[in-house]
Amino acid sequence: MKKKVAKFSVLPVVGASIFFYSFSTNKTKDFDAAVLEEFKTVNEELNFDVPHTPDVTVFDPQLRSYPQLGKSYVAFKEAMGFKESGGDYKVINEFGYMGKYQFGRGTLKLIGIKDTNLFLNSPDLQEAAFYANSSRNKWILRKDIAKFQNQVVNGIRITESGILAAAHLAGPGNVKKFLRSNGANSFSDGFGTSIKYYFKKFEGFDTSFVVPDRQAKVNNPSVI
Repeated sequence: MKKKVAKFSVLPVVGASIFFYSFSTNKTKDFDAAVLEEFKTVNEELNFDVPHTPDVTVFDPQLRSYPQLGKSYVAFKEAMGFKESGGDYKVINEFGYMGKYQFGRGTLKLIGIKDTNLFLNSPDLQEAAFYANSSRNKWILRKDIAKFQNQVVNGIRITESGILAAAHLAGPGNVKKFLRSNGANSFSDGFGTSIKYYFKKFEGFDTSFVVPDRQAKVNNPSVI
C-alpha cells in the first residue's frame, strides 16, 4: 500500500515539470529571438567615444617629447629636470650642485632645506624645492615679468616660463641685469650654458600654477 501511494504521488510532479519545462523553453527561445532581432547590428559601424584623460608622464629621452603634457607646468618642470640632470634625483655635479634640478646649498637654505642627505634621497622633497624656488623667483621678478612678457629682447621672445627657467640657472639678479640691459649683460654657468639659451628653450610653458611668494619655503622637509 505504501509503495502504490509513493508511485502515484510522483506522477503529478513529473507531469507538471515536463509541462513547465517545455513551456519555459519555448518562451525562452521566442524571447531570445526577439531580443536578438531588436539588438542585431547589420553593416553598422561600432563607434565608442571614451573621454581622454591625459596621463601625468615624464620626459621620455627616446621620444624627446611630452606627448601627454603639452606646455603645462608639469611639462615645464620635467623639461627643466631633464636639462639639468637627465632626471637623476641623486646626481651631484663637479660644482656640488645636487639632484634632479641641480640645487646649490645656498639656494636650498633659502627655501628651508639644510639636510642635503635627506634632500638627495627624497624625490618628493626635490619636487617641493623646485616649486618653492620658482615661487620665490616669481615674486622677485614679478615686475620684470609684467614689463617684459612677450617682448623681444636682443632677438629673444621673453615669456614668464623663460624668465623662471633663466632664474633657476643664473639667479633672479642676473635675469634682471639681462632684461634691463636689453640683453647686453648676459650670464653663462660653469659649463658655458648661456642665460639666453634658457630663455629660448623654456619659453611658452604655462607657469601660472606657480604662485609668487616672497618667503616661499619647504615647510617641515623631514616629513615630505
